[in-house]
Amino acid sequence: MPEPVQLSLFPERASLVRIRPERNEWRFYRLEILPDLFGYTLLARHWGRIGTKGRIRLDPHLDFGAALNALAALTRRKRRRGYHERAGW
Repeated sequence: MPEPVQLSLFPERASLVRIRPERNEWRFYRLEILPDLFGYTLLARHWGRIGTKGRIRLDPHLDFGAALNALAALTRRKRRRGYHERAGW
């Protein structure tokens, strides 16, 4: 019998895509929470066209909880704009 897997209640990363071939739109958006050397927590945002290097932005947050809240809010916003979960990241 396989070992049970505990899923995270608050995911620390998200990978979203929005693919609309009729509009020639192939976009990705990735979010990940990372520790900082100075005691902050960073929310790394990586976005762009699928197949390109894209752009990266690091947003500092005072603690892990604030970064989780920002990740959840950005994920909700992107889903409302047509992005959906990408498997395998």
